[in-house]
Amino acid sequence: MKRVSIITARGGSKGVPQKNIIKISGAPLIAHTIQTSIASNVNETWVSTDDEEIADISRSYGANVMMRPRELSNDVIMPDAAVIYTAKNIKCDVVVFIQPTAPLLQYKYINEGLEMLQNYDSVFSAYKEHWYPRWRKPCNSQVYETINWNIKKRPRRQDVEEVYVENGAFYATTKKLLLETNLRYGNNIGIVEMPFYESFQIDTVEDIKLIEKILC
Repeated sequence: MKRVSIITARGGSKGVPQKNIIKISGAPLIAHTIQTSIASNVNETWVSTDDEEIADISRSYGANVMMRPRELSNDVIMPDAAVIYTAKNIKCDVVVFIQPTAPLLQYKYINEGLEMLQNYDSVFSAYKEHWYPRWRKPCNSQVYETINWNIKKRPRRQDVEEVYVENGAFYATTKKLLLETNLRYGNNIGIVEMPFYESFQIDTVEDIKLIEKILC
């Protein structure tokens, strides 16, 4: 069974210009996930991009590169389309979709996910979130209200079911299911639990500063 990773890295980024190649702890952002993927039990590491500079950097760190059409690289389209395009053009049985904005991802979590595919159709990474009393302010209102709890019956944290939050680090599924559903996961889905402190994504300049402090 051939297992490949696909790292999606388009050239454009509004939040952080050239985000995928900006230096994080001495290396381009995308280099961190490429190295993690190569260290894992996947057979091949692929980068899907529309940008020649990203392609060159990716190759220099040992990744294969699949150039994708510009229409799969705009601000609106989800990265699933790029994953599907790449998977259609390479021979594989299992696809691990990795986002380059997760430089804290460790290869052990990818390996755990691959092992879990013996019992699940798809898996994704997430962190466990403990309950906190949350509030919201409805549109056109000055009144704040609780979300799914009652101030007259405030629950103890340990009495509320914990929830899992997708951290966006990686997803794994079979190529067959990916192409049948056009989704990054489906059917019987499992969760690879990662700690919160390794779940940060880089979407803003502030995120870069935070992750650099963690990596120091």
